[in-house]
Amino acid sequence: MFPLSDFFKFVESFSYPELFEKKLKGFDDLENIWDVLRRIQKGFVAQAVKPQILGEIEPGAVLKGADIFIGKNSKIQTGAMIIGPAIIGSNVEVRHGAYIRGHVILGDGSVVGHASEVIRSVFLPGAKAPHFNYVGDSILGGKVNLGAGTKLSNLKNDVSEVVIKYGKEEVETHLKKFGAILGDECMLGCNSVTNPGTMMGRKCRVYPNCTVGGVYPKNSIAKLRQTIEIGKIAED
Repeated sequence: MFPLSDFFKFVESFSYPELFEKKLKGFDDLENIWDVLRRIQKGFVAQAVKPQILGEIEPGAVLKGADIFIGKNSKIQTGAMIIGPAIIGSNVEVRHGAYIRGHVILGDGSVVGHASEVIRSVFLPGAKAPHFNYVGDSILGGKVNLGAGTKLSNLKNDVSEVVIKYGKEEVETHLKKFGAILGDECMLGCNSVTNPGTMMGRKCRVYPNCTVGGVYPKNSIAKLRQTIEIGKIAED
């Protein structure tokens, strides 16, 4: 129903392409694209990580746990915290105040910026969450960019399982925690929000301050139109 090719073209340059293969030893078969998240939730990162520090750790950065890999030319800035298991690729920036809460893979050239929080998520090469972002139980395709303040909500208020709404259909995911799947080169405007279970094909766009949910075909634009009235302050 949701072909992988509609979302990702950068899997071949990702260090762990097996995560997206239909069959993977020790994990359920990939029947739907969100089953990648199920594999992350069931411990893929913990099994795959080979702890080693090859990048630069600035004084004041905190690494918690021995199950952390940091690749060449990556920089973990002062004030960042990384909790394992975590795999940080090459040429990655984890900036001041970033909080990586475990079960995270950051592909080569990706960015987690100031005051951004990431948990149980995958960034394909070049994906960026650079300013005040929340990324929970999500997949960011290659070269995705989240505008400042963008949040990928991963849990419904009633804590029920997430259902994908696709046209007139409702597809059960059997996941209680499911943020967003954003295809390659999606761009989300500042302070936008994705509701749990949002799926966007490649090269989608979201206007600033827009709240979205459901399934968006590739090359879609989610627009928010506001009516602004200009008044006049009474003079003293």
